[in-house]
Order: sequence, then C-alpha cells, then structure tokens
Amino acid sequence: MFKVGSVFIPVTDIEKSTEWYVKFLGAKVIDSWGDGVGFYLPSGSTQLGLVQVESPQPTEFITKGDRKNCYFNFIVDDIDSAHQHFKNNGIATTEIDDFGGMKFFDFFDLDGNPFSVVNEVEGSAYHSDNIRRMQKKDRNNK
Repeated sequence: MFKVGSVFIPVTDIEKSTEWYVKFLGAKVIDSWGDGVGFYLPSGSTQLGLVQVESPQPTEFITKGDRKNCYFNFIVDDIDSAHQHFKNNGIATTEIDDFGGMKFFDFFDLDGNPFSVVNEVEGSAYHSDNIRRMQKKDRNNK
C-alpha cells in the first residue's frame, strides 16, 4: 500500500547543488518547482528532491552521546569503486568501515549533508533479494 516516494534534502544553493548531484550521483532531473528540483537515480524507484533553504539544516540525528545517524543511505554494488569515485573528485568522505560484513562509508554534499553508502551482504535479512521475497509472500497471502 505505501512505499517511499521521495526523500527531500535541504540545500543553500539550488543551482550549484543540482549540478553536484547530477555530476557526482548520476541523478537525473525530473522537473523543478519554485524552490526545489526533483531527481530520479539510474536504479531504484525512490526519488530525491533538493529544497532551497536559507541556512544549512540537519540531515542526521543523534543516537547516543555524540554518535550520529543519517536518515537514509545509498546502496551500491561496488563500495570500493564508489568510495574511490568520491575521493578522486575531492569529495569529503569517511573511511570504509565494516559492520558485521556490511561495508559502509559516509560522504558529504556541498552543504555538509552527510549520506551513508552501504553494500548489501548476501544472506542478510536486509538484502534487497530477501525484502523482495518477503514482499512477494505478503502479496500472495492476501
């Protein structure tokens, strides 16, 4: 019944940010409106929306102490290649880390918005193949 349609990201310079998201994430512009631009990515169905704001806004939340978490992440097949892509283009990133076999790193856009990049781990309950199986099972049980 419900699915995620769009994720909105606050940016302080819509033109520069639009160029950045197109160049470095491969995002494709769908359309624009007053203070925003909508995108789709080469794969997946969730859309991105950049929304012009007057000053940087938080795109993460504090989990414990000073530990922070992004609101969403990007999934890639080749995390080493994705990491190198950002490094080669001078984009701030963290180092690749490992959490139970899942590798991940963070990168930061022009406004310092952090985003996590993760690879899927075969056999994980969260792997897209497993999610599709559960969704299919749910549809068949209706």
